[in-house]
Amino acid sequence: MSQPLKDIAQNLIDANKKVQLIYAFNGTGKTRLSREFRENVDPKEQRTHDTKIKLMYYNAFTEDLFYWDNDLPADTDRKLHVQPNNFTDLALTFLKDENQDGNIITNFQSYTTNKITPSFNENFTEIRFSYLGGGDNSEPNIKISKGEESNFIWCVFFSLIEQIIKILNELKEDRSSDKFDELEYIFIDDPVSSLDDNHLIDLAVDLSILIKKAKPTNVKFIVSTHNPLFYNVLYNELNREKNTRKYRLQKLNDGEYLLEDSNDSPFSYHIFLLEELKSATNSRNIHKYHFNLLRNVLEKTSTYLGFNHWEDLIPMYVDTEETPVAIRLINLYSHSKHSGDEMAVIQEMEKDIFIKVFNNLLIKHSFKLQNIEIPVVEQKVETPHLQDV
Repeated sequence: MSQPLKDIAQNLIDANKKVQLIYAFNGTGKTRLSREFRENVDPKEQRTHDTKIKLMYYNAFTEDLFYWDNDLPADTDRKLHVQPNNFTDLALTFLKDENQDGNIITNFQSYTTNKITPSFNENFTEIRFSYLGGGDNSEPNIKISKGEESNFIWCVFFSLIEQIIKILNELKEDRSSDKFDELEYIFIDDPVSSLDDNHLIDLAVDLSILIKKAKPTNVKFIVSTHNPLFYNVLYNELNREKNTRKYRLQKLNDGEYLLEDSNDSPFSYHIFLLEELKSATNSRNIHKYHFNLLRNVLEKTSTYLGFNHWEDLIPMYVDTEETPVAIRLINLYSHSKHSGDEMAVIQEMEKDIFIKVFNNLLIKHSFKLQNIEIPVVEQKVETPHLQDV
């Protein structure tokens, strides 16, 4: 049954599970769901200065709390600032009091490199980074990459919840802080966007270990992601935990959402991907990011069939004169600068090529999708000049 996000958030609360995993494509509404969840658990109008923390969450807004001072006039003292608000004031004070700077550094270096070392000011509101390559290769006060910055922010949050869980596992009278005594939920939205597969697996394993450590506490976890590998590894690490539930979140054309139980194991990501693409082709509601999804399917299919490159498959799906155009379009629109532009306009001719490639891929390799009719592709696509694509 389709519902607004606020009702989806309430469903997650009512499920009363220790761990709930949600898979959804980018742009579906995972970040908005985390915000709705917070309002359901801890409504803003009911919060006071003395209210105990009920929910910790990590999402895109968490990253926005960190920003750079690049020292533009002198270009020598670059530092990452933390925007003060109720969350960061509480979190940073707690991390400082618990002497967690070393733990943050260890976690950060485990996902990046031990040659980059963060250093904190006295109240943890400024962070500088040094590159220690040895000899003349060392450099103080560097600006790290956007991916490294995302990893660092995640490691601040991860170190925070690590220490919270450690304290909550102690008897109340022995706890070093009572700030989190009423913590009910930790909501984590996509912490994996900048990690390669190896570190992504490490993160999933580390998070699963932390979740298992939280078993004696009352804290429940909701984790959402667009990454199938992260989803699979995390679920497989937790699959012996009976109080775990997994879902797929879909955004419908009417603006409402569908949260479905995902009972398949292992998670059949590719079939889900094919169904998403088929839905887009049937409605001709095709955006640039769909080309990225199509390329993903083509890459996996070519590997399975023993081809060296996904481009080698295209002649199976379109006529000879259409092949270079199809390859050019998929390459162009699956590039990160284009695929991220989800709402960019796709020309009707480009949609025709996309539909022809995709439908013939399904027919040629006998993919079977539930409840979706695959029409026979009969029309020939008019081939444009490459410079027009």
